[in-house]
Amino acid sequence: MAPPAGPVRAPEAGGGAGVRIRAARKEAGLTQQGLSSAVEVSRQTIIAMETGDYAPSVYLALKVAKALHATVEQLWDTDPPP
Repeated sequence: MAPPAGPVRAPEAGGGAGVRIRAARKEAGLTQQGLSSAVEVSRQTIIAMETGDYAPSVYLALKVAKALHATVEQLWDTDPPP
């Protein structure tokens, strides 16, 4: 079976991952353009991740986490420990 066409969407739009990505980006002193340059994607991709409209590939998630000095789990964990 062929994979679905179109953008990959996060399970929940506007979810916590987007908020955590935005906060980590600002804490790192990066603009959306700066982060997009660091991970070699468009600024629109960063915007989509921050709004919860895009779930990145594992490879891109690792690059984003590294650029933000965080782990993938810190940014995308859907069930963080209490």
